[in-house]
Amino acid sequence: MKITGPAWTFGNNVDTDQITPGHYMDLPIEEMSKHVFEPIAPEFVSDFKAGGIIVGGSNFGCGSSRETAPDALKFLGVAAIVAESFARIFFRNAIAIGLPVLVCPGIASAVSMGDELEVDFEAARVTNLSTKKQFQATPLHHIMVESLKKGGIMKMLADT
Repeated sequence: MKITGPAWTFGNNVDTDQITPGHYMDLPIEEMSKHVFEPIAPEFVSDFKAGGIIVGGSNFGCGSSRETAPDALKFLGVAAIVAESFARIFFRNAIAIGLPVLVCPGIASAVSMGDELEVDFEAARVTNLSTKKQFQATPLHHIMVESLKKGGIMKMLADT
């Protein structure tokens, strides 16, 4: 499973309150997603094109255990998230809904906004096509890769 797209870069400790601010939690996903990253990147929703890849630093998705954070990112068309590390609950929620995530040490400092990336989930490799540099990521368990291919755990289970 390979995904290619332009990078949107973020720093360390991007928390779920920054991804989906709490005062929008009661809105339907179509409305709530219009406010993704509003506190730290207010231009994100207007400038983001479906198929983009988010690159984060360490502890991406920390904070409250909001399922709305990965849900809203997937709704907007985020193709994948690659980060130095993830908050465990965010990582598991993303896999569960079929939003591809991958831990890749060293990636945050090696990618600039707009760089074209290729993320190979089966090889656990990220290639910055703009700079021709490759990075080894932490491999996902094969069941997680299968879940992502199917679009999430519920869709995978429905097929069994």
